[in-house]
Parts: sequence; C-alpha cells; structure tokens
Amino acid sequence: MTGFVRKNLAELFRDIPVQVISPSSLPPIPITGIAFDSRTVQNGNLFVALVGGNADGHSYIPMAIEKGAAAIVGSMVLSDTAVPYIQVSDTRYALGHLSAAFYDFPARHMTVIGVTGTDGKTTTANLIYEILLAAGLKVGMISTVNAVVGDEVLDTGFHVTTPEAPDVQRYLARMRSAGLTHVVLESTSHGLAQHRVTGCEYDIGVVTNITHEHLDYHGDYEAYRAAKARLFTMLAETRPKRCGNPRLAVLNKDDQSYEYLRQVTTVRQASYSLTSGADVWAEEIRMDSRGVRFIACSADFRIPLSCRLIGDYNVSNCLAALTATVIGLGIKPKVAARGIAALRSVPGRMERIDVGQDFTAIVDFAHTPNALRVALRTARKMTKGRVIAVFGSAGLRDRQKRRMMAEVSIELADLTVLTAEDPRTESLDAILDDMTDAATKHGGVLGQNFWRIPDRGQAISFALSLARTGDVVIACGKGHEQSMCFGTTEYPWDDRVAMRAALAQLLDMPGPAMPFLPTSKQ
Repeated sequence: MTGFVRKNLAELFRDIPVQVISPSSLPPIPITGIAFDSRTVQNGNLFVALVGGNADGHSYIPMAIEKGAAAIVGSMVLSDTAVPYIQVSDTRYALGHLSAAFYDFPARHMTVIGVTGTDGKTTTANLIYEILLAAGLKVGMISTVNAVVGDEVLDTGFHVTTPEAPDVQRYLARMRSAGLTHVVLESTSHGLAQHRVTGCEYDIGVVTNITHEHLDYHGDYEAYRAAKARLFTMLAETRPKRCGNPRLAVLNKDDQSYEYLRQVTTVRQASYSLTSGADVWAEEIRMDSRGVRFIACSADFRIPLSCRLIGDYNVSNCLAALTATVIGLGIKPKVAARGIAALRSVPGRMERIDVGQDFTAIVDFAHTPNALRVALRTARKMTKGRVIAVFGSAGLRDRQKRRMMAEVSIELADLTVLTAEDPRTESLDAILDDMTDAATKHGGVLGQNFWRIPDRGQAISFALSLARTGDVVIACGKGHEQSMCFGTTEYPWDDRVAMRAALAQLLDMPGPAMPFLPTSKQ
C-alpha cells in the first residue's frame, strides 16, 4: 500500500479522540497493521480485542501475541502481557479511529457522502455515484455489494453490511492513492453503531427511510433510529478539509424518521418528498416496465428525470441522490439527470431473469416487511396476471419480521412460497413454523395459496412451475448475496443463478446447475 505514512504506536494515538486509561505513556513501537481477528494477525500488527455477542477478543490475546502482535488494545484491566497493553474504554470506537490514523486519515482528503436507511441504500448510493461520474468527478464507492476504486471493482465479501473499520479505511486509502476526490459510502446501522465508519469524516449524510429491521440487535425502533442518526451527528465532527465542508443532511420528509432526524441534526439540512412541501419534490410520476419518469422540482429548478430502475419507490431514491448532489455539491440539475438516466441496474434489486419464458422472473433483495411490501406492490403494477412470491426470514435476527413478512405476502401476493433464508444456527423448521402460523392467521391456506418448502432451490423451482403466461415470480431476500448460512457454514448461493437453473430445467434447455444447500438432500 502506498499513499499513507506508517506510524508507530505512540503516533497512532496522538491525533485521535481516544482516551488511554493505561499506561501513562506509549512506546514508539513500529506498527505494520491493525487487526481485530487473532487468526489474521501478522508480525508487527496492533491487535484490538473486540467484545461481541458471541466472542470476547480478550480471550484471543495470547494467540495474537503468538502470531506476532506488537501491541494489544483492550478494555479489560490486564497485566503481565508479553507485549505492551493499552487499555481504553471502548475498543470498537478505538478501532475506527486507529484504522483511520494508520492509513493517515484518507477521508480528510476527499468529499465523503454517507448513505443510510433501512431500504434503498445501495440503489441511492449507486445513483449518487453515477451523478458524480456524469459531473466528471473522480469518485469511488463502498457499498454492501462491492467497493469501486476507479476502474477496479473489489468484492467486499459474502454477508457484508458495512465492512469493518480497517477494511473501510484501506479502501479509502486506495481511493486517495488513485487520485479520487469523492467517495460514496453506504453506511448501515451496524456499521454506525459498531464504529466501522468512525473516522470517515462525512461531509454529506443521506437517509432513505427507517423502518422495521435489526431490532434483534438494536433492541427497539428508537435505538435503531438512534444508530442511523449517528451519520448526521457525525457531520458536525468532520474536520475542515481543503476540498471544503458541505456539511449537509439530506432527510426524507415522507418518512417517520424525519422529525427526529431534523431535531438531532445540527448542520444544514435539505429535505425531499414525493409531494410538495420539501426542498426537492416530485411531480407527474409515471412508472412502467421500463422504469420511472417524473419531474423533479425545487425553488430553483424544474427538470424531467428518467430512471431505468423499476418501482415507484425509486422516485424517492432519485430525489435523495438529486438533493445530495445538486444542493450539497452544486452539480447542475441537467448533469444530475444525465447521471440518473445512466444507471441501468443495481445487482439483485428488482433484477429480471429472462431466458425466454412467457412470464416475468425477478430477484430482489427485499428482506424487511417494508421492502417486501413495496416489491410486491411494484410486481403487481407490472402484470395483469398473478404475483408469486418466494422468500424466507433469517435466523438469529429480528423474530417479529418473520410474522410481518408472511402477513404482507398473504395480503399482497396471489401465491406465496415460504423457504430458507440464512437460518444460521436456528431451526429452519421453527422459523417456517412462525411464518406459517402468521400466514394462516392472516387468511392463508397451506397448499392452496401458500406453501412451505425448506430448500430454497426447490422453492424457486416450485414457484416457477406455478407461473402462467404473464405472471410475475419474485424471489426476495437474497438479492446480490453470494452465500447462504446454515449452522456456521456459508454455502455458495446466488438467487440469480438458482433462478436461471430452475428456469432452464422448467423449459428443458441448457443452463447452470442448481447450487447445493444442505436442505437439497431432504
């Protein structure tokens, strides 16, 4: 890695707001990298012991030292370690700042645009990215799908929300070294709450919406909303930059989070809405199978926009991107419109799978009650036939949404197939029992308008076999993801490959093999 200055232990702590409890002074030991997983420690690394729900990094300190860690950062009181031990109050907070310091604070050299929300983050981040490209700016992007550094596209992993802090800062450092001036950073609630994006020096913050999700981790909606709000409170903490400090919060006036975020945000704000009354709003909204078209309006402009993404909810995503770039960065509305029109698709977001069948097959990432609702409503607008939905609900996650999603599908889809979606160490049968019970209580009849098929490949194949000419079959919940977790094992899985495999089998034509899952044996 070039473009940053390697620092010693004392230097790493010198310019970050992390209070060292002990010792009173730090030795100038050279540090070769930052690690939080003892299995990845290399000689000369600083090992940061994180405390998580399933493991305590302090237990792995001996392993980290054995692998060559030069020093340890932890939150417990420890003595007699073989290498220097630095005690801090919050190791996750420290990891974020230490990672930024190790790479010599790359975000301070770029304009950083953060995008958060329950649904629509990736799409909005991609729209902003395309607008910045259309404006001739050198821009990179870190999303839950990948990291884009110039012409280089980097996979960010299987099940990734926001990458961990050392990875985020490493991507930012690569962008700085490549001469990029702007970066779009998708910022999840986990990424914000766990300080994965601490030290990212945000200039513009954008929210899509805050609905029911991740309550298993955050506890309740208020805590989840507060985690998202960190993006906007962090705007005031960003240091002055040579490239300027827009410090703009872009808020969705149509969302239930608006009043709360408006009150907790201390920097300049701009709102967007599907109706008038916001700083940027939409008029004359039209949607068809080719995408959405509308007029974007403000006190200063009125411009027609055309977006190839399916679903009228993408009008809101376009407005968010437009507000961030036109009001936040001063990009001309016509240039922004050109950028929005340039985005052809987002992987796993209402992505059509077409091998010549006489019905529509779609893969979408909808994995929350709200996202499933809008996906099914969009599917309904695409057909005069039936809507057939395939989805599950993840294990070790918010249990409430299992029932909510089953209810949504019984209400909005004609036929529903309940199946696996990352059961992890939970019983898949128990998850499907919860969903089946909710579907039944909401008017569903097992074997008539809904089915439960544990194997996801078989469930997709069954749903496709039900389709008639003109129907829509939509598989929700996995989208772009490349694996599915059973127990503690990640099995290679892609809904788009599975859909193509099932279609090929249905139409008796060549195609990919159906990916294997442990449920395939059943």
